[in-house]
Amino acid sequence: MFINDADLELAKTTYDLLSPEPFQPIIDKLDLKKFYSLEIPKSYINCTEDMALPQGEWGWHPRMSNRLGLYRLVQMPGSHLVIRTNPKGLAEKIIEAGRD
Repeated sequence: MFINDADLELAKTTYDLLSPEPFQPIIDKLDLKKFYSLEIPKSYINCTEDMALPQGEWGWHPRMSNRLGLYRLVQMPGSHLVIRTNPKGLAEKIIEAGRD
């Protein structure tokens, strides 16, 4: 589900590079009031084939992205690990997200 746009060889290679992630940082509450109040431009890159969370109401976008307030939405095809499957395309989208 994290790299559903890769061929089997790349998926296996990527899987071999993964390490366990501790659960506590996922459940710890952060005080982000100051972050959300910053008067800086914000962008959100949405990979349209990212299945790490279910699409729709519980997906990354718009549930997570809406927390940013006013933001630029940049979309691209790709999975959660698009950095492995399309690094050049992601780099272009990062540049697009930071324009202006």
